[in-house]
Amino acid sequence: MSLVLASASASRAALLKAAGVTFITDPADLDEDALMAKLRGADAQTVASTLAQQKALHVSARHPGAVVLGGDSVIGFGGDHLSKCATLAEAKALLRRLSGQAHLLVSAAALAKDGALLWTHSSPCRMTMRDLGPQFLDDYIAAEGPAILSSVGCYHFEGRGVQLFDRVEGDYFSVLGLPLLAVLAALRKEGVLTS
Repeated sequence: MSLVLASASASRAALLKAAGVTFITDPADLDEDALMAKLRGADAQTVASTLAQQKALHVSARHPGAVVLGGDSVIGFGGDHLSKCATLAEAKALLRRLSGQAHLLVSAAALAKDGALLWTHSSPCRMTMRDLGPQFLDDYIAAEGPAILSSVGCYHFEGRGVQLFDRVEGDYFSVLGLPLLAVLAALRKEGVLTS
């Protein structure tokens, strides 16, 4: 059975490839801002799960018979849901705001087939960022450049971004954007991977 990843995330694709999963990529073209507006007031787990589900369902209509994996990550902080930044200036302002604080990062995944939801899972991680000095922040932004704009929170935890944190409570793969172990178990259950 074929698998379709309904995401343009390089991190999600890299995690699946490293785990030996064969798939094709077909990013969902949803209006995430409109969906998030409808979810205003919901907690971060609900928002991330709903976005992952909608992506999987939307793309499953284009791939009859295939299992489609949708994924999303959302940060809950101070009553807000934070998403990706559009510019490096926004990224710097966000990192200043998160500096010295804890936030909740939720990565969610969903499987759909032929327009029906098969499975969903969300994985919350408590991320405690250290106090970031201005020189470190300038150096980090300069070294990472526009690549950090592709991730919620503007950190690549698998690389230099790990230096932003004092403590992380939760699943490593979920911090990278996909609750991989739960996804692999669900793919085995659906017959996409062998048991």
